[in-house]
Amino acid sequence: MSAASKHTPSREDFAALLQESFGDNESLEGSVVKGRIVAIEKDMAVIDLGLKTEGRVALREFAGPGREGALVVGDEVEVYLERIENALGEAVISRDKARREESWVKLEQAYEKQEKVNGVIFNIVKGGYTVDLDGATAFLPRSQVDIRPIRDVAPLMGISQPFQILKMDRRRGNIVVSRRSVLEETRAEARTELVANLEEGQTVDGTVKNITEYGAFVDLGGIDGLLHVTDMAWRRVNHPSEVVTIGQQLKVKIIKINHDTHRISLGIKQLLADPWEGIEAKYPIETRFSGRVTNITDYGAFVELEPGIEGLIHVSEMSWTKKNVHPGKIVSTSQEVEVQILEVDASKRRISLGLKQTLQNPWEAFAQNHPAGSIVEGEVKNKTEFGLFIGLEGDVDGMVHLSDLDWSRPGEQVIEDFKKGDMVKAQVLDVDVEKERISLGVKQLTGAGAPTSSTAGAASGDEAGDLKKGSIVTCEVMGVKEGGIDVRIAGTDFSTFIKRNDLARDRAEQRPERFAAGEKIDARVISFDRKSRKVSVSIKALEMAEEKEAIAQYGSADAGASLGDILGAALKKANKKDEAGK
Repeated sequence: MSAASKHTPSREDFAALLQESFGDNESLEGSVVKGRIVAIEKDMAVIDLGLKTEGRVALREFAGPGREGALVVGDEVEVYLERIENALGEAVISRDKARREESWVKLEQAYEKQEKVNGVIFNIVKGGYTVDLDGATAFLPRSQVDIRPIRDVAPLMGISQPFQILKMDRRRGNIVVSRRSVLEETRAEARTELVANLEEGQTVDGTVKNITEYGAFVDLGGIDGLLHVTDMAWRRVNHPSEVVTIGQQLKVKIIKINHDTHRISLGIKQLLADPWEGIEAKYPIETRFSGRVTNITDYGAFVELEPGIEGLIHVSEMSWTKKNVHPGKIVSTSQEVEVQILEVDASKRRISLGLKQTLQNPWEAFAQNHPAGSIVEGEVKNKTEFGLFIGLEGDVDGMVHLSDLDWSRPGEQVIEDFKKGDMVKAQVLDVDVEKERISLGVKQLTGAGAPTSSTAGAASGDEAGDLKKGSIVTCEVMGVKEGGIDVRIAGTDFSTFIKRNDLARDRAEQRPERFAAGEKIDARVISFDRKSRKVSVSIKALEMAEEKEAIAQYGSADAGASLGDILGAALKKANKKDEAGK
């Protein structure tokens, strides 16, 4: 008994033996091991791992997106060993975890090498989709599905396709993938190859793929080119849809290729004859043509003379009389107008047109119908500090200067008698067609007296009498001003203004304040134009004439006399004559 007791293992010995039996196997926990299917019971596969126990795995773990799930007894599979034995005496194993572990190892290697991985989109989640990467689940953001936004992703689901790993974190179990980067890379490779086969100036076939406000994108067989709206036709095109439609097949010319950005510029009009060739011969200067208004701007209007040929009517060439009016108030879009060619610049592709040149110059017409001396009537359009503007026929204005409002009263006073809208009769004094000016006179209709301008007045031929240049006249001072005096010529109704420097020969005496209203003075007529009826007088001119006469009379007899003696003698002689006359 005692001997038997010596060979009976204790509890510690049993644990040691058990440890010895399973020690190597326990190190397999938490790793992927190989096993063989020994039985399939309903929806479970019984797998022998070569241990003292077997494990079970649900058949669904062997199925999945893009994988076949049919298994048979004898198949060798890999599973993840979580625990060698549970309470039921079975090994705890998982096919999903085994596949996930395998996938993570492969995915990490692919991520480091920036290689593509295959996966299957199998579910829709918030913000994107889930992708099965052979056991590992990744997130595919909605923005990374395709190059362009797509509405329906259903055709892409359940299909094995390549993805690029953007991010991955094994600790958190997060993987983010992109399908778009794969497509862009493939597309870039294809574009590079296609662009390498294209040349500037080449004519190719294409299909209109998309239309925008500024042009149309044309598919050249895997690469798009831009057909800009300005290269669609030689004529003005307001919108690309006027020329092309989506899906239309057309021939285009390659204008420019940027090999760095793979941008291709296309043109249609370059395949047609340039209408600007020989333009000077087709449109000689000063000839007239009809055209259609295509566009109106603040500075003028564009007129199409023929398809592809447009000219500009500058706002200054639109109307003879409407100077500060927007072009849209003179012409309208699509209106047919007659224009005159003003200038042609073939190098800059510019034609300057004139609209007003096709109409009669209203100032020329007015001059023909109303020569100087004619009587006209019009409405007061405006009052200014220098006169009245009167509206006349032909939509032109004439001006009545302040000096031509009244014979006797200052124009500043007379203009207050007029207001805008008054109908006024006036006489045409002058028409300057080149400067587009019409001078009118109101006082000339009365024929009452002399002018009221700065140094001249108006006088009719009948009232002038013996009035002529050089004659001496007696004047009555009518008013004293800072710049001179207003006088009336005695014996007439003529009034004029003697400026300060004409008041005396001596500068010290050229003071208007030394004269008083009602005083009589003598002066000499220095100018009188019967045709224009202008007269000017000067006291200074009279004094200088008398001095000259005195020197002529007494200078030779009294050779040794001074100028004062000569003038004194002349004055005495003049006084004696006056006394004799009395």
